[in-house]
Amino acid sequence: MIALILCHFALAACSAPLVRRLGRYAFVVLALPPAATTVWAATEWGGTEAGRAVTWSWEWIGTYDVSIALRLDALAELMVLLAAGVGMLVLLYCAYYFTDDSPQLAPFAGNLLAFAGAMLALVLADDLISLYVFWELTTVFSYLLIGHTSRRKQNRRSALQALTVTTLGGLAMLVGFLILGEAAGTYRISSIVAEPPEPTLAVSVAVVLVLCGALSKSAIWPFSLWLPNAMAAPTPVSAYLHAAAMVKAGVYLVARLAPAFADVPVWRPVVLVLGGATMLLGGWRALRLNDLKLVLAYGTVSQLGFLMVLAGAGNRNAALAAVAMILGHALFKAALFLVTGIVDHATGTRDLRRLSGLARTMPYACAVAVLAAASMAAVPPLLGFAAKEAAFDALLHGDTADRWVLAVTVVGSVLTVAYTLRFVWGAFARKQGVPDTPTHRVGAGLLAPPAVLAVAGLVLGPGVGWTDRLFAAYADVFPAPAHPYHLALWHGFGTVLLLSALAWAGGAVLFAGRVTVAKVSRRVAWPTADSVFGHLLLGLERVALQVTGFVQRGSLSGYLAITLMVMLVGQLAVLVADRPWEGAVAPRVWDTPLQGAVAVLTCAAALSCLTVSRRMKAVVLAGLTGYGAALLFVVQGAPDLALTQFCVETVSMIVFVLVLRRMPVRFEESIGTWRRAMRIPVALAAAATVGVAVWVAGAARVAEPAGAAMVEEVAHHGLKDVVATILVDLRAWDTMGESAVLAAAAIGVTSLIYLHRRGEAPVQREELRGETAWSLSGRRLTGLPQGDDTAPERSWLAAGSTLAPEHRSVVFEVVARLLFHPILVLSLYLLFCAENMPGGGFVAGLVAGLALITRYLAGGRFELAEAAPLQPGLFTGLGLFVSTGVALGGLAEGTVLHAWTYHGHLPVFGDYHLSTSVLFDFGVYLLVLGVVLDIVRALGAKVDRQIERAAGALTTATETGTGETGR
Repeated sequence: MIALILCHFALAACSAPLVRRLGRYAFVVLALPPAATTVWAATEWGGTEAGRAVTWSWEWIGTYDVSIALRLDALAELMVLLAAGVGMLVLLYCAYYFTDDSPQLAPFAGNLLAFAGAMLALVLADDLISLYVFWELTTVFSYLLIGHTSRRKQNRRSALQALTVTTLGGLAMLVGFLILGEAAGTYRISSIVAEPPEPTLAVSVAVVLVLCGALSKSAIWPFSLWLPNAMAAPTPVSAYLHAAAMVKAGVYLVARLAPAFADVPVWRPVVLVLGGATMLLGGWRALRLNDLKLVLAYGTVSQLGFLMVLAGAGNRNAALAAVAMILGHALFKAALFLVTGIVDHATGTRDLRRLSGLARTMPYACAVAVLAAASMAAVPPLLGFAAKEAAFDALLHGDTADRWVLAVTVVGSVLTVAYTLRFVWGAFARKQGVPDTPTHRVGAGLLAPPAVLAVAGLVLGPGVGWTDRLFAAYADVFPAPAHPYHLALWHGFGTVLLLSALAWAGGAVLFAGRVTVAKVSRRVAWPTADSVFGHLLLGLERVALQVTGFVQRGSLSGYLAITLMVMLVGQLAVLVADRPWEGAVAPRVWDTPLQGAVAVLTCAAALSCLTVSRRMKAVVLAGLTGYGAALLFVVQGAPDLALTQFCVETVSMIVFVLVLRRMPVRFEESIGTWRRAMRIPVALAAAATVGVAVWVAGAARVAEPAGAAMVEEVAHHGLKDVVATILVDLRAWDTMGESAVLAAAAIGVTSLIYLHRRGEAPVQREELRGETAWSLSGRRLTGLPQGDDTAPERSWLAAGSTLAPEHRSVVFEVVARLLFHPILVLSLYLLFCAENMPGGGFVAGLVAGLALITRYLAGGRFELAEAAPLQPGLFTGLGLFVSTGVALGGLAEGTVLHAWTYHGHLPVFGDYHLSTSVLFDFGVYLLVLGVVLDIVRALGAKVDRQIERAAGALTTATETGTGETGR
């Protein structure tokens, strides 16, 4: 099972070279994993219908009982056949639907196959957390597929709407899963269904949250708005995601959990009421639309409501009808969507008012559509009829609520017949006053997939008994009724057949009066859900704008005051309520007098910031407070922290200085006496509160400190540096997360500040007309030698000649030249000595970044380009890749980030050992180096570039042919 899932994702990653080499016929190759999955599922049919299950599991997070568990039983067998079988046919259909020059064909192909893999994993998942992960993967790939034609605003809006609605439902569902898992004591779905937790209030809340996710995924009212708008996607996407796969995920989840939670009081009212309402609203809306895809879309919404009612009814016969209807719906609805794509492909339109006479010009497509539509209208002898009969019978013999739902489903079936007739008439009939629509020839490759689906619906009608044992293997999980229903095409004359005949007759009457029905429908129509959604978003944006304008007034001191006030109120409320200082050990003033001296100097530097008016002085004084904190680490005996603090503070001060070049020299904000009088108490109160909170937190320790155990654990592995070992081994998950956040924040901030492309080529020296930013000044210095009188006789730097002579310093150039390589060697030493001495990948990356900063400060941006010719993103991405690769390499030993050490011998160097923690730290080293380089380029070299452009020192791109791109 897991191999088939991985094959989907692996081949999806290869879609770009396949499309480049094979063109549209790459879809044939991409159809191989779904085809293999279909064959595998077919071979497991006998075992699953006998009640056996195929299982596979791998422990993911053992501490929290989270594992990747897969299970193929009767219900999963059906869903796998649909997800893989229909997916295979849709991929083959794509090979003839698209052309070789279709835009963005490779990403579309990869996303479609990856979605098939995610859907396959979803229906096989036997763990709640794993199911949620694959659930959200289908959401992401659906977003990418709906927004495939991203140049169109409608596609972008529809994709974002689908993502918003289904993701919100998914987050609610995740909370429900966590509650259910804790209540049941396990996250294994099969175990929860076998022994469900007691129906407490928490379980009831969890059930509602899970249903929110299922209802939003299957487009049940009030979440149904996203599905019709998703018709902006290409037709193959509609046929697969919105007929056979994604929208079935919610129905599948309800069917999977119904045996355990159908008796929870909130289950049936939510499922039956919302499902029945969706069936009526979707069917009624389909009667007034003119786009064939929209008719099918609202028909799908209606049918999904029907499926949700059957899957959640909570009895054996309704469950049997539900799985039969899931199969029938997938076959006829996917076929109808594919036929709609053929009509659109052949005529260039889907407007049923403009289509006429296609039954004669496209007889085979018409035959396939009629066959699939007859199944949708539940006409014998097709599968749709057998499934609808089973549904009517199950509801007829249910309780009072079921019989009320039966009345709703009969009315919904009337609407289904009506819009089915309207679809067939609109697509293929000859209409009075409308000329025959010109068409071009459609190949057999386009027609074969929908024909296979339609014929399958015809064959499985009389042969529905072949599926009875498989479907009953799922349905028998429910308590057995007095008269178990068995699937068959004919059950004789009776009330059920009479209800079907009533649905056919009522649908025919509605179709006959289609003009009047459409007028009435438009006259009494409520505001569309899409319109309501748009107005809600607009209102939310306006409220956000008002709140933003009220709160964010551009005053940094105001923002800081708000933050401190919120923190102050919250902390004081907790301290006053709990009074945690009672019985706490009194705080010590210091451990050694040296700590007090350093603290006094640090506080003096901080207070001095209040008296200066120049920004540069404030930056230097603020930096001194950071160095003071580093000295406290030194005094306390924490060299790792001190070294890191020194490096961070140095890089931060340099970045501040680079930014200050574009800012006024003095602070421009005037502070009145009353404002200062308000700020001082807030600042002092916040400082006192934080101090008390830190003291109370330290005094509240009741357990033994973990330091001794960590020291012992580290020494057991032959290491000495506890801090570095914690970062890259014991708490490596935290380091991975922090590294990813650091990379994302740095790249995002630098990109937003100057809106530059990541892959933008650096400016060449030939673009300069004369002066660089380092030689541009508002006034010349008098009384000093100018020009070549002060210039070094030789260039010590690779790009030193780009600097104006009066701005060159021979001492600085020599020092930068001599120290650059030793600093890089020092960074590598800090990287590799971290197991036994202060160091590590983070501080080593900062030191290497300082070496590059030294080259930039000595020689300008061209010197930086010579020192680091590669893009910062390469270092950042490679660092993430190395760290992630090392983490995944631990799977060889059974778990992610499992550390191991390799011992070896080299002829010259002797014995050595190489541990994965060092390789992991090397990834952190590259990532931090990339981040520092990116910041220096954005806030240093980019600012230089802006100054040069403003002064006219840069040529334009058209003059040189090498300038900036994409700006």
